Amino acid sequence: MTAEGHLLFALATAVAAKRYDLTPILSAADWWHLIPACLLTSLLPDIDHPKSLLGRRLRFISVPISRIFGHRGFTHSLIAVFFGVLLLVNKLPSDLFIPKDVIQGMVLGYLSHILADMLTPAGVPLLWPCRWRFRLPILPSSKYPQPERYFCIVLLTFAVLIPESMTRQWVAVGTQQMNQTWQQWAPLFSRLTHQ
Repeated sequence: MTAEGHLLFALATAVAAKRYDLTPILSAADWWHLIPACLLTSLLPDIDHPKSLLGRRLRFISVPISRIFGHRGFTHSLIAVFFGVLLLVNKLPSDLFIPKDVIQGMVLGYLSHILADMLTPAGVPLLWPCRWRFRLPILPSSKYPQPERYFCIVLLTFAVLIPESMTRQWVAVGTQQMNQTWQQWAPLFSRLTHQ
C-alpha cells in the first residue's frame, strides 16, 4: 500500500474508533490528539523499507532495519506492536509525558498500517518470526494506487456518515454471534487440550 493509502486508511480508522467507541479512552479522545498520533504512526512500520516515505527521510535507521529484517518483517508483526506499547506505557524516556489518548492513537495508527497491508496480496507476517503471511487480498498491489485510493476514501466516507446507532447494532449482533460460536466450539477445544 502507498503512503497516501496508509494515511487515508489511518484517518478512517481513527474516525471510526472515536465515533464507534472502540475504547473508552478513544471515545473521549481529543481530535487534536487522536488524528495526529494516528497519522504519525501509520507510516512507521514501513521504516523497514529504505524507499518508503519515512525510509527516505530516515535512511540511517531504515537501511539497517531493512538489512536485518527485510521489508514487511518484524515491523509488520504483533511483536513489534507489543514492544512499541511496552515502550509507550513505560514512558521511555521516563520524563516524557504522553496523554493516554495519544498513546492509544499511536497504537491505532500502527495497527491500521498492518491491517491495511493485510488487504494486499503480499500480506503481513503477524506472528513473526514465523513466515506465515496473513492476508485478505481485496486490493491490488501498490503498482495500481487508484483502487486503493478509492477504497480508502469510501472507508473514510462510511466512517464519517454511517450513523453510530447502526454500527453499534452491527457490533452487538457480531458479538452475540461470536459468543454463540464460541459456546458451540468450546467443548471441542477443551477436549482437544485435555487429551
